[in-house]
Amino acid sequence: MATLEKIRSKGVLLVAVVGLALLAFIVGDFLKDGSTYFNKSKETVAKIAGEDISIKEYSAAIDQMTEVYKIETGKTELNEEMMTQLRQSVWENMVNEKILNAEAKKLGLAVSKDELSDRLIGNNIHPLILQRRTFAGENGQFSRPQLVQFLNSLDQTPTNQEMKQQIEKAKSYWMFWEKTVKNSLLQEKYNALISKSVTANNIDAKMSFQDRKTSVDVSYVVQPYFLISDSEIKVSNSEINDRYNKQKAQYKQDANCSFNYVSFDIKPMKEDYKEAENWMNKLSAEFKTTNDVAGVVNSNSDIMYDGHNYSEKTVPEMLKDFAFGGKTGDTYGPSFKNDTYMMARIMQSGIMQSDSVKLRHIFLVAKDASKADSLVALIRKGADFAELAKKYSAVKQTAANGGEIGWLQEGMQGVDKEISANAFNKSKNEVFTIKNAQGVQIMQVEDKTPARRKVKLAILERKVVPSSKTYSKIYNDAKQFAVDLNADNFANKAKEKGYILHPANEILQSIDKVADIPMSRQIIRWVFKSSKNDISDVFDCSTKFVVAMTTEVNKRGYRSVEKVTDQLKAEIIKDKKAELMIKRLASQLIKTPTLEGLAVSMKDSVKTAKTINFASYQLGAAGFEPAVIGKVSVAALGKVSAPIKGNAGVYVVRTSNKQVNPQPFDVRMEKMQLNSRMSYSLPYMIIQDMKDKADIVDNRLNFF
Repeated sequence: MATLEKIRSKGVLLVAVVGLALLAFIVGDFLKDGSTYFNKSKETVAKIAGEDISIKEYSAAIDQMTEVYKIETGKTELNEEMMTQLRQSVWENMVNEKILNAEAKKLGLAVSKDELSDRLIGNNIHPLILQRRTFAGENGQFSRPQLVQFLNSLDQTPTNQEMKQQIEKAKSYWMFWEKTVKNSLLQEKYNALISKSVTANNIDAKMSFQDRKTSVDVSYVVQPYFLISDSEIKVSNSEINDRYNKQKAQYKQDANCSFNYVSFDIKPMKEDYKEAENWMNKLSAEFKTTNDVAGVVNSNSDIMYDGHNYSEKTVPEMLKDFAFGGKTGDTYGPSFKNDTYMMARIMQSGIMQSDSVKLRHIFLVAKDASKADSLVALIRKGADFAELAKKYSAVKQTAANGGEIGWLQEGMQGVDKEISANAFNKSKNEVFTIKNAQGVQIMQVEDKTPARRKVKLAILERKVVPSSKTYSKIYNDAKQFAVDLNADNFANKAKEKGYILHPANEILQSIDKVADIPMSRQIIRWVFKSSKNDISDVFDCSTKFVVAMTTEVNKRGYRSVEKVTDQLKAEIIKDKKAELMIKRLASQLIKTPTLEGLAVSMKDSVKTAKTINFASYQLGAAGFEPAVIGKVSVAALGKVSAPIKGNAGVYVVRTSNKQVNPQPFDVRMEKMQLNSRMSYSLPYMIIQDMKDKADIVDNRLNFF
């Protein structure tokens, strides 16, 4: 009992201790889980239709599209501008895909495996696949065998790391287009479903027909608003505020920023040009006499020498006359143009060579390489190359097609140089072999384009660029400008130094580039994290240094009344001018009730707009005047109207020459025409409406 009483007496203390222990446990557990939660939130680049998009997913999509673009264009390196465009394209695709999938899921819409297969490799191949040059034959048109060959290559077992990477890139390329086609099909289904519910009815058709049925000619005089000076019209702050509140919904805005900046172009100075000239002249003698042209060029030139031949179409224009008018050993330059010094040397002239060759091959792995000589002998005796390829070649996708590789162009990227050199120097039907660690390739030239004049040129080119000394000087100029800057002296200091102050107004978070400044995303990121009147350090933007000052950082919501005051004031002034003009013209019409008399009193002339009906978009030369056109459509024929407020001024009109369309009402045809017109804008309207309702949170600024 004593023990029990002791426990009871300490009950409150025990509850507190247990409570603290539980709290510590819960808090500890929360912190452990919370760290994961917070880390996850830091990795979220966006939230679209309720779904978090991680930076990993977004970056992977960028990498994928980058590889697709390289394959599509044949380029191996992409500049910052192109990467900016690709990132934006990935973003737009991702937004469209996420909101479309979310909406489609609600409606039970999906693309089945059979549907997708039919549009990818079946009898109804999608245009997105048909248009890919990767799947084109030698005539440039879509080739089903080429597509099948590509898909077969995805199942190859890689024999080395390079081959593995190539297969992975090819798979990623195919997955991109497979996904794109699937999304396109889903979008088509969604649009078709919505379009069936947004369709013209009999009443719409009747109204559309009636709008065009009766037309009239319109005579009019107009008193333009500019005849009254804005200074004559008084507008109070309360009037501006009242109008702002009435139409505030018109002034929605996304998060944006504004800033002023001074840029410093990183350009070569006189010393750089002189140094480049001296360097080129010094190198000239060696270039003209050396036996190791490739070594000299590749050690000093912006253009590497790879020994390929130039045709009259591919040779640089300024070298054309020299290249095809000279002989082996002749040299050109040094010359200077567009900030670039150039020299050239003819390595071989009088070449007659094809631009393209068609090849087929038999690939023997290392363990079967001993069969190569026997197979070559059989081919030269007239054996069927295609049948031998099907039987012996280790590359299944080309073997199935008789060893066909297709057409290769001279200098084509990704083509083995040894294969290319042999192929272009061999005659039609000639056979040659290429050996490497993986095995032996037996190649045959199936066909060649007609030979044309070519020349082998070595070009040594050097663009004049800013030296490290120049770079440092310009950077120091920018740094000196940034010293002791503030909001009060920014503009004056720029003016004193002779620098141009550039404004960048209402820049959105999604914008990657400001004006002509490369790599300017870093400036936008800084501004959005800064406060008004903050001054930046010097930004290195590749070809420019930039110093910026934040002038505004606006959150998502509505533009302030101060921002739209000028616009609101202009609207109110226009309305007040219209009221004033309507009163004056009404009084004048009592004195001169004819349109011609009114025109004389206004020292103007009567103008005419022909064949106007309710569906007309313009009032003749007067332009877009919907209010006037609406009044005209119901005005009594031949009578002078009361003054009408228009867009450009106040109008007084008179109708004549009423014309009635004799065509009977065809409800089916009218509905078809209305639906046809709607079909052009509806898909865009659908996707925009979906975006507006998706509540998209864009955090890209935290990462890019």
